[in-house]
Amino acid sequence: MTENGDGAPLVRRPEATGLGPATDAPGRTKVGTARAGEENTELPRDRNQAILEAAKQVGAVLKRNGHRFALAGSVAVHAHGGSGNLQHDVDFCVRPEDAESVAATLDSAGLTVYTPPEDWLIKATCFGQDVDIIFELAHRPVSTEMLDRAEELPVESVRMPVLAPTDLLWSLIAAFSEHHVDFGAVLPIARALREKVDWDRVRRDCGDAPMPAAFFFLLERLGVIRAPRLPDTPSSGETVIREPSEGASP
Repeated sequence: MTENGDGAPLVRRPEATGLGPATDAPGRTKVGTARAGEENTELPRDRNQAILEAAKQVGAVLKRNGHRFALAGSVAVHAHGGSGNLQHDVDFCVRPEDAESVAATLDSAGLTVYTPPEDWLIKATCFGQDVDIIFELAHRPVSTEMLDRAEELPVESVRMPVLAPTDLLWSLIAAFSEHHVDFGAVLPIARALREKVDWDRVRRDCGDAPMPAAFFFLLERLGVIRAPRLPDTPSSGETVIREPSEGASP
């Protein structure tokens, strides 16, 4: 998942001071991990398939335990019909106040869970793949409203909440900064999901930040989206006739 840009105010997550690498209980096998001394035959050879399997496993665990969440990142793009060429990890969104209970659930399920230096996510490992549990997107806490907008979609054989396309594109574009300007990674996503995105809302939520504005300009020049129509600006071949105001001379 795209990391937050430097220099932006961060909302600190709830402390989870006891959170560290999970240890195996007697007789328990970690999800996606072989027993000691055994060859791990569960890990799919294809990296994309391994990422999908990790998403399915974690999504099923979170659903089974009643957590509010939404799938994000490249697997969410795939679920919405985008590219099946997945990125390097699996991303899930949760509310900040739920982060610690989600971590405890994943730990109880046998996943390795740990706290990275960044204070806007926790990490887990499943089928040898990194799983990011994110509670802040583009410098804003994940909200109940965002999770309410998620769409339930199948990820292979497991149905789960998936971040809505508009929220997904906003989270990627709003994260652009002087230190992170990876237009090339987001451009194919914008192309794939453009018909499903409320671009006016994405523009509005990104404000006048320069890097998102530059990306919108690129999308316009490439014909992916239309430039916003200015008030009283006629479209091609259209003539605007304004009535004279009261009291004005003809």
